[in-house]
Amino acid sequence: MSIATPNDATGPTARQWFATTHWSVVLSAADTSEPGHLAALEQLCQTYWYPLYSYVRRLGHNPEDAQDLTQEFFARFLERKSFRLAERERGRFRSFLLTSLKRFLVNEWERATAKKRGGGKLQVPMDTITAESHYGQGLSHELTAEKIYERNWALTLLARVRDRLQTEYSAQGKAERFAHLETFLPGQKGELTYADAGRLLGVAEGTVKSDVNRLKKRYRGLLRAEIANTVSSPDDINAELRHLIMVLSEV
Repeated sequence: MSIATPNDATGPTARQWFATTHWSVVLSAADTSEPGHLAALEQLCQTYWYPLYSYVRRLGHNPEDAQDLTQEFFARFLERKSFRLAERERGRFRSFLLTSLKRFLVNEWERATAKKRGGGKLQVPMDTITAESHYGQGLSHELTAEKIYERNWALTLLARVRDRLQTEYSAQGKAERFAHLETFLPGQKGELTYADAGRLLGVAEGTVKSDVNRLKKRYRGLLRAEIANTVSSPDDINAELRHLIMVLSEV
């Protein structure tokens, strides 16, 4: 998979991202006086639960137990405010979350009984039916649990960026245009040419090229914004992006 590494993390837009959207939501969640502190963290957990589920599955747990373990982890993580252990120096939410899960699996789950599972605790919505179908697709037996976690983290992030982009185009009444142009986004394997897209959309090939350039520019912006949600500093965005590219190139 090829994703160009943009270098536009400066200026007012970048400053706005880091004022409210990077994983400072985790750090601010430790302050119960912060409005909406827990809701923001729950949203971040809901977005990235599947990589954790796939990690637990790869350890050998069946789907039902993996679901219970993942849900129990989030319940304890949020209710016991484990995120208060987070420090800006720890770097990436991706790594912090996996470390927290490993600690939970070793020290916590063995003490729980089936009767206590999820009872009266916060629940992070999980579509485990879809998750299980995704889990088995293109899964190499050579991948470790950590590699599967990293891979699914990257894929989840890219899927979120794609969905946000589609939502923006749909809101502008351009859903059909997006459906044809998204094939030109990084990582897509469509065989559509600019000329083909032009014929389908009833516009000139040059217009398609301009539209694709705008689409890719917006994609890069949303990608950087999404990564900004998971790192502790603007300086970490490029390194995290390079890491995600490396992870996806290994599968």
